[in-house]
Amino acid sequence: MGGIRIAVAGLGNCASSLVQGLSYYSKSSAEPIGLMHEEIGGYKPGDIEVVAAFDIDARKVGRPVHEAIFALPNCTKVIDGAVSPSAVTVQMGPVLDGVSAHMQDYPEDRRFVVSHEKPADVAAVLSERDVDILLNYLPVGS
Repeated sequence: MGGIRIAVAGLGNCASSLVQGLSYYSKSSAEPIGLMHEEIGGYKPGDIEVVAAFDIDARKVGRPVHEAIFALPNCTKVIDGAVSPSAVTVQMGPVLDGVSAHMQDYPEDRRFVVSHEKPADVAAVLSERDVDILLNYLPVGS
C-alpha cells in the first residue's frame, strides 16, 4: 500500500496547521496526544505527502511549502516550527472570483497581497504529480 499524495489549494492557517501536524505526528514515536485515531484505514500521518500546493499571495507563491505555511498573513499557532524542508514549491493559483475589496482596508500583514505570477494549469499539475486528493483550503466564499 502506497502513501496518500495530496495537493493543497490555499496555504492559509488551516493548511499550515495540517502540514505542521503531519510533520509533528510523523516524527513522534510516543503515543500521539491530540489525534482521535493514530491510524485510519491502515494510514498514519507519515503516509500523507504534500506533492503540490497553490496560493495567490506573493509572500507564498514561489516559496517551498515548509516556508510558505509560516508566511504572512498566516498567524496560526506553531505546532512544529521544524517542518522538514519541502521540495514542493507553491504555485500561483487562478484568482477567478477575485479578492474581496474590503480586504484592502486591512493592514498588509493581515490581508492578501496578490502575486502577479502567471497562474499554473492546476489540472495539469494534479495529473503530472499523480495527486490522490486535492484539499480545498480556499477562503470562505472563494
